[in-house]
Amino acid sequence: MSGCPQGNNREHKQGTPPCPCKYKAEERKKDMKVIIVGGGWAGSGAAIAARNAGAEVTVLERTDMLLGTGLVGGIMRNNGRFTATEEMIALGGNEIFETIDANCRHKNIEFPGHKHASLYDIALIEPAIRNLLVSKGIEVRLQARMKDVEMDGEKITAVILDDDEKITGDVFIDATGSAGPMGNCGKYGNGCAMCVLRCPSYGGRVSLVGKAGVPEKQGKKADGTIGAMSGSCKLFKESLSKEIVDMLNNTGVAVIPLPEELRKGEGALAKKACQQYALKEFNENIILLDTGHAKLMTPYYPLEQLHQVPGFENARYEDPYAGGKGNSMRYMALAPRDDALKVKGLDNVFCGGEKAGLLVGHTEAIVTGTLAGHNAVRYALGQELLVLPETLTVGDAISYVRQVMDTEEGMTKKYTFSGSVYFNRMQEQGLYTTDIATIKDKVDKTGLTGVFSKKLA
Repeated sequence: MSGCPQGNNREHKQGTPPCPCKYKAEERKKDMKVIIVGGGWAGSGAAIAARNAGAEVTVLERTDMLLGTGLVGGIMRNNGRFTATEEMIALGGNEIFETIDANCRHKNIEFPGHKHASLYDIALIEPAIRNLLVSKGIEVRLQARMKDVEMDGEKITAVILDDDEKITGDVFIDATGSAGPMGNCGKYGNGCAMCVLRCPSYGGRVSLVGKAGVPEKQGKKADGTIGAMSGSCKLFKESLSKEIVDMLNNTGVAVIPLPEELRKGEGALAKKACQQYALKEFNENIILLDTGHAKLMTPYYPLEQLHQVPGFENARYEDPYAGGKGNSMRYMALAPRDDALKVKGLDNVFCGGEKAGLLVGHTEAIVTGTLAGHNAVRYALGQELLVLPETLTVGDAISYVRQVMDTEEGMTKKYTFSGSVYFNRMQEQGLYTTDIATIKDKVDKTGLTGVFSKKLA
């Protein structure tokens, strides 16, 4: 199923006469330029897909590194993310996932509630992805913070940077995420905890869609309060006991039982963006994963209490630096969009990552970013937009999350391939499998094998 490039309400199937819009392919440039605002996992996925499809691509990232929260993340392929990853590889979105796989510290590990996970090395992944983008001829602009847009009706014609430089393009992708700026962490969280997003140094997030005048939604917790707190912290691994360090280096996982008096209670887990990790085991134990640092699977943990746990007497936070106090607040700015990831209310803007809805995780960001980047080029060429079929996990997730976000209850939940609400749906719908041959065959039956690797122009 494909959608009208002009955003008309009705959709039409491939091969049927086009809808009666004024959009004409012959009027479109062959040397189209796609501008991506935000260089996280979604922006990086979008850049590769748009470049593969034949566009000139520029990525504008406000900080001095790509990947955003992916700089301190690291968990891949756990539970249904394995299925989604292999679907994307079969669809031609393989390059970014192959680069991640090549930079993993551990593969096929298990921790409470999660199987066959991979953990990438957070020290190696950013230069690997940046080199991939540059090698493909993608222009990567670091410390290039957007502050405003220029419009022509419902089209963005240019973005304006902090230094007043104007960047023009044919199609724009909002991959600015939903965390920050600092005011939101103060109003809805525990204040700035000095996380890897580094708003004090590089300025807070500025929403492309918001600057274009489109009203955005805010996610909520179950109690109705706004936003959700990032779900994990990073400890300097060498500040832990030798026994814990050895366990992490050898197995990738350490599960340390917590004395009952030091447990934070289920209320702390309810604040997390990553509800797939809001299990009782994460309250009763300290669960660490080895991503280079020791990834502590809780939004925050008071340092004076952490020091009372055997093996953590000298523990020190690496991200956020005030991880004893809090963490970044997310899901503050979600764009209205269709299943082709075109932003509603704008003619030439697509979105990916958390901007595209209450989707949690790196895999989810790459999936939506890749589709947004691909469809940006289809739009520029006047082609029908691609909507991934719901027979695939990646297509079903994009459609399902859009639908549930139209309900009050749906806005209080988070959705991920790796657990909680959506992984349950995957299993109920028969979408979850780790059989790669089965996944390839399912993709092949859609007629979309390799679609994200093909040049469209």
